[in-house]
Amino acid sequence: MNPNTRLQTILTDTPINTVLPAIAQIHLPNWWLAGGAVRNSVWRAIFGESCALVINDFDIAFFDEIGDRSQELSAKTHLTEKFPNYKFDVKNQASFNRWRNGSRTYTSTEDGIQNWLHTATAVGIRLNIQGQWEFFTPYGLDDLFAGIIRATPANIQNPDAYNKASTFLAKCPHLKLAEEG
Repeated sequence: MNPNTRLQTILTDTPINTVLPAIAQIHLPNWWLAGGAVRNSVWRAIFGESCALVINDFDIAFFDEIGDRSQELSAKTHLTEKFPNYKFDVKNQASFNRWRNGSRTYTSTEDGIQNWLHTATAVGIRLNIQGQWEFFTPYGLDDLFAGIIRATPANIQNPDAYNKASTFLAKCPHLKLAEEG
């Protein structure tokens, strides 16, 4: 089974499969569902109940150079009304540097996602207009499936990457830090 098919098979049995069509219906420009919801769902499926990482929120990244925060708030409100038991974090990657100090300006949604802290977090999924799954995996899926926590190239020296990795390790003992160097 190819990695994308494996990822889709795992996520089909999670809340992601329920919220993905609703996200698609909002029609945010160049959107991806990425981050912890994808990562934690996969690790929980692979490592079982002893992995205490769960979906805290659904990170939805999109890109609109002329957009403003109202798009983010509108999408978040719509999704929260539809799924009141879930949390949604909707962020326009075009304006990310305006509210995250020290961040550079991203040129696309994909540029933003590939600069997230860890390779296993920089995985995006979405539905296209035909309802088929699409995948954005700039670092592949090997680290995600193997439970390896590796900083993305932009975050190798970032203390936030180390601190977040420590949190993951405390909640899921099957994970491993990547051997850097």
